[in-house]
Amino acid sequence: MRKNESIYIEKKGFLSDLAHQDELAFRESKDHLALEFGSEEEWLRCVTDEFPRFIPFLTGPCKVKFRGRILEIGAGAAWLSAELSKLPEVQEVFATDFSPALLKDQAPRVFDLLKARSDKIQRMPGDFHHLDFPGNHFDFVVASAVLHHAVDMSQLLSEVHRVLKPGGQFVAIREQIWPLLSFKSRSKTQARLVAAGVNEHYYTLAEYRRFFVSAGFQLTTEPVILGQGIRTWWERAVNGLTHARYAFLASKSSLL
Repeated sequence: MRKNESIYIEKKGFLSDLAHQDELAFRESKDHLALEFGSEEEWLRCVTDEFPRFIPFLTGPCKVKFRGRILEIGAGAAWLSAELSKLPEVQEVFATDFSPALLKDQAPRVFDLLKARSDKIQRMPGDFHHLDFPGNHFDFVVASAVLHHAVDMSQLLSEVHRVLKPGGQFVAIREQIWPLLSFKSRSKTQARLVAAGVNEHYYTLAEYRRFFVSAGFQLTTEPVILGQGIRTWWERAVNGLTHARYAFLASKSSLL
């Protein structure tokens, strides 16, 4: 391993009984990222242009002060870990995903593209339903487009709550949230996903709130506005109605 390179930790037997095997097979496939984003070019555009805009949004309007030890669950190719590693207050980042192939093969490529502080990042396969870390261990847990893939949302949030330090925060972005107004049927859309073997779920914002509160979190949500100029006004006007983009900022009580 070269100096300043991210460490990859081999791990066997990390999958729980809740791991969705069809989805794992899809994420392990060679063309997974191209299929998910439409093309490899579009995936690369998102990684280098669109996704990094979430960090100034979270540290600016959302006032999140990332620091210390951070865990990313469902990291995939770990663009979020890459961006967080560049913040001076962040000491180390653990990127986990139940696809070893994404962590081993794609994440180093993303680290190079985004000029990450790779020496701060450790990669290790992991199942977010059963996190292989001690309790009260992380200052932050982060996730990007992860929650709607959970087989058991309550179990996932319970595990995140357990590994966070008292006063720690869970920050989740890029979740598919069912809007107030939709021309599609949520039940039929969900049924089509299940029939295709895809483990994705659509929840309303109110349903997400109930999940977080039941897990013991204090939750605030912020509408995600990444556009500029007149686009900013338009995104604020329709967010939550015809489409829904929110950041979940969940805190664990400091009194525990």
